[in-house]
Amino acid sequence: MGRQDGSDRTVSNDAVDDSTATLLHIDLDAFFASVELLDHPELVDRPVIVGHRSGRSVVTAANYVARRYGVNSAMPMALALRRCPAAVVLEPHMSRYKEYSGRVMRIFGDFTPLVEQLGIDEAFLDVAGARRLHGSPAEIGAQIRARVVAETGLTCSVGAASTKFVAKMASGRAKPNGLLVVPADETLAFLHPLPVGALWGVGATTQQTLVGQGLRTIGDLAATPLAVLQKSVGEASGRKLYELAWGRDPRVVTVEREEKSVGHEITFEHDVTDVARLRSELLRQSDAVAARLRRAGLVGRCVVLKLRYADFSTVTRSRTLAEPTDVGRRIYEEAAASFGVLAARGIRVRLIGVRVEQLSDGDGAGVALWDPDDDWRGAERAVDTLTARFGRGTVRPASLLEPIAREPGTREPAPRTSDQPKPDRG
Repeated sequence: MGRQDGSDRTVSNDAVDDSTATLLHIDLDAFFASVELLDHPELVDRPVIVGHRSGRSVVTAANYVARRYGVNSAMPMALALRRCPAAVVLEPHMSRYKEYSGRVMRIFGDFTPLVEQLGIDEAFLDVAGARRLHGSPAEIGAQIRARVVAETGLTCSVGAASTKFVAKMASGRAKPNGLLVVPADETLAFLHPLPVGALWGVGATTQQTLVGQGLRTIGDLAATPLAVLQKSVGEASGRKLYELAWGRDPRVVTVEREEKSVGHEITFEHDVTDVARLRSELLRQSDAVAARLRRAGLVGRCVVLKLRYADFSTVTRSRTLAEPTDVGRRIYEEAAASFGVLAARGIRVRLIGVRVEQLSDGDGAGVALWDPDDDWRGAERAVDTLTARFGRGTVRPASLLEPIAREPGTREPAPRTSDQPKPDRG
C-alpha cells in the first residue's frame, strides 16, 4: 500500500475520537535498516541499503531515503545501485534484528497481554482492556512509540481501528513514525478513496483484473454487486474483497504459541539455473510442508522462501497471509510469488527451501473472514487419506508426474524446524 517511501504519510490530530479504535497494528519503521543505522548515525540522512554487494545479491532492506530513489526490498542489488549510485550498502546482522525485536515485543506486553506478533517487526494489540490503566487507544499508541524510541532508538508507526485489517492499513499510511486513528464510524470514509491494491490479499494479477473492469478504488469495489465480483475473481475471493471493502473483519487478536516453523529444503551439488525445475521443487516442498502441518493439526500464517546462491549468499523472502493455512497450493503460490521476483533477472541456485511460520492450532485459529482454499483443502485431505492407505507418492500434482532429472550428487536434508526471521518490509 502506498509507495513505502513515506511520501503519502497521513497522521491523526489530537481531537480524533478513538474510543472505538481498540485494535492497534504497530510496525517498526524500515526495521533492518534502522537497526544498522544505530551503529552508523552519520548515515541517517543518506540512502542506505542492507544486503550483500555481490552482483547476484538482492536488497534485504532500504531506509526511506533510498526508497525515494525507487529502491525496495527483494530488488536485485545491481538494479538498486543503478537507481541510487550514492547508496551506502551495509551487511545484514540477523542476530541483532532478533534482539531488538524481542525488546520491542516486551514493551508491547507491558501494555496488554493480547499481543499477536505477525513477524519480527510488527504485531497486533488489543487494548480494550488496558484503557483504565494506560488511557485511550491513541494515548497508548503514543506511549508505546515514546518507549520504543527511548529504549531502543527505533521508531514505529501505529494504526488504531475497530478491525485488524483497517488497523494494519492505517499503520501503513502513518509511516514513518506516525499514528493514525480510524474510528469505527469513519472506516468507510478512510477505505473507499484508497486504490483497490491497498486491500490485504490483492496481488498484482487481481489488481490488474479489477482495474481492467474499471474498479480503481475500494469504493468502486464496494459499489459492485457481489455476484459480479465473484464472476471476475472467483467465489471465495469475491466474497473476501466485498467484505473488506465494506470494512467487515470479525477476526480477533490471537495470542499464539511460541513461534516455530515447519519446512523442507534441498541442497544441489551443482548450481541450478532452470527456473521450471526450481518451481517444480517449490511445489513438491510446499505439498510436503502442508502435509506435515495437517498431520500435526497446525496452520501457519507466514510463508518463507529460502534461496542460497552460487556464491553461498543466502536470502529469505516472506509473505504474510490474511488467514493461516495448511493448504499446499496456497503455500506454493505465496512461495512462487517471492521466487518470481528473485528469479526475474536470472539466478544460479545451490539451495532452495520453503517453510511456514507463525504456527497455531488448526482447530483454534479463530474466526476466518474467508476461506479461498476450501476446494484445495478438500482435495489435499483426500490425498492424505490415500497416502495413509497406500503410501507416499500414490497421488501427486500433475506437474510433478514427469520426473525431473537430478544432477549427480543432489542431496536432500531431513525436514527441520527453524525460527529465522522474515526480511524487513516496513
